[in-house]
Amino acid sequence: MIDHLGFAVADLERSRAFYAQALAPLAIALVAEVTAEQTGGAAHLGFGAKGKPFFWISSGARPVSGLHVAFAVASRAEVRAFHDAALKAGGTDNGPPGLRLHYHPNYYGAFVLDPDGNNIEAVCHAPE
Repeated sequence: MIDHLGFAVADLERSRAFYAQALAPLAIALVAEVTAEQTGGAAHLGFGAKGKPFFWISSGARPVSGLHVAFAVASRAEVRAFHDAALKAGGTDNGPPGLRLHYHPNYYGAFVLDPDGNNIEAVCHAPE
């Protein structure tokens, strides 16, 4: 079981704005901030739900690219809302909402590249 994950981004404020907008339809919001002064190095932004951060982005390190993160959601409508919000936030389409039958009959996902080129997905495994 994964408790949380994090990675560095090239521009923390640009990524803050992107993820705040892209993750809002999934009820995921910024819930924690740790400054560079507090850590003695990088600043960290923790996105999560119910006060628990589980998705962190950070400054101060070499940004990654090509990472894939998938957020499980309860409905196909949430997948579509994520995709729309992420595109409006400046993301690049990397696969529109739809069934991905090569994974399984109910795999409904959408993919967007974040400002650093990471593949961010929302996926619903429930039947329609």
